[in-house]
Amino acid sequence: MGYQRPDGTVGVRNYLLALPTCACVTHVATQISENIKNSVAIQHQHGCGQFGLDFEQTFRTLVGVGSNPNVAAVLVVGLGCESVSPEKLADKIAKTGKPVETVIVQHEGGTIKSIEKGLRIGKEMALEISRIKTSLFSVSELVVGVECGGSDTTSGLVANPAVGVAADMIINGGGTVILSETTELIGAEHLLVKRAVNDDVADRILKIVHRLEKKIVEMGGDIRGANPAPGNIKAGITTIEEKSLGAIEKAGHTSIVGVLEYGERPQSKGLYIMDTPGHDVESITGMIAGGSQLIVFTTGLGTPIGSPITPVVKVTGNPKTYENMKDNIDIDVSSVLKGNESIRKAGSRIFRCLLEVASGKKTKSEILGHKEFAINRIGLTL
Repeated sequence: MGYQRPDGTVGVRNYLLALPTCACVTHVATQISENIKNSVAIQHQHGCGQFGLDFEQTFRTLVGVGSNPNVAAVLVVGLGCESVSPEKLADKIAKTGKPVETVIVQHEGGTIKSIEKGLRIGKEMALEISRIKTSLFSVSELVVGVECGGSDTTSGLVANPAVGVAADMIINGGGTVILSETTELIGAEHLLVKRAVNDDVADRILKIVHRLEKKIVEMGGDIRGANPAPGNIKAGITTIEEKSLGAIEKAGHTSIVGVLEYGERPQSKGLYIMDTPGHDVESITGMIAGGSQLIVFTTGLGTPIGSPITPVVKVTGNPKTYENMKDNIDIDVSSVLKGNESIRKAGSRIFRCLLEVASGKKTKSEILGHKEFAINRIGLTL
C-alpha cells in the first residue's frame, strides 16, 4: 500500500519536508516542521563554501532527497546568499510534479517572520497532501537500499546473506535494490565484476574501487583501524577482504545492471551499486537521494540510527545483540546461526517485513524518532 506521485513513483510514507539549503537556516526549517503534523526537516552543515564536483554532489543530494517518493510536498528554506540557490533547488524538485514552495530568510526579514510564513504555507501544504489516499502497488515499484553497520562475524555469516535472499526476491519481483559502501567492496570487487551485465558496468565497478584506493593513498594514511573499525575487529573481523566478502552478501546473487554516483537515481529496474562511503548515515542519505523508499540495515554489534524520510529496518544475526538492543532491532535472524531456520526462510521473513513496512507499519527507529542525516563531502570548504 503506497502513495502515487505525479512522476509515476510510489511513496511508502507521505511527508511534508522542510528542506534547508544550508546550515544557516536549519533552525528555521526545524521550527517550522516541529509545529506541523506529519512533516519532517533535515539538518546538514553544507550548501555554502563549496565548488566543483563537491558542490554538484551536495546539490544533487538535496534535489534527490526532496524528490524522494516518500516526500509528498517540499518547503525549501533558504538564506538568500548561499551557494545552493533556493529557487534553483525548488525548480528542480518541482519537476517531479509535487507541490514545492520557498521561504527565504533574508527576504522575509529574519527568523521569526520566516517561521511565521513557513507555518502558514506549510499547514496549507500539509492539508493538501493529507488528502492523498493509499493504493495497492506491485513490488516492482520498490527501491530498497541495503546497508550494514556495526558488523561482526554474524553479519557476514547470517544477517547479510538473509538480506541477500530478500534482495533477490525484490529484484525477481521487478523491483530495484541498491548496494552501497564502496569501502566494503575492496577485496571483493572481482566477484561483483563477474556479475556485471556488460563490460561497461564491470569497468565502472573497478573504477569506483580504484578511485577510492587512490584517495586513501593520497591522504597518506592507513585505512586499517578505520576499516575494519575497532568494533569490527573486536567482534572478530580481521581484514578488509573478510569484511567485504560478508558485506556484498546483502546484494544477493542477481546481475548488476549499473553503477551510480552518490545520490544518483537508477534509470531502470534491477541491482545497482552506489558509490558511497562506509559511514552509515552518509551512505543511507545517498541511497535516499537516489530514490530508496526503504533501507534494510544489518548490524552485529547494534546501532540505533534511522532516517528522517525513509524507514530503516534493522536486522541482526547476533542473539546477544538482539536481547541487548530489542528497542532498536526489528528482525532477529540468529535462528539461522542456531540451526533452527534456513537462510532462505530468514530472507523470506525479511521480505515480508519490508512489505509490511512499505504498507505503513512503523520500524523501531521511526517509533523512537531517529532522524539521522548527513551528506557526504568530496572536497574542501572555502
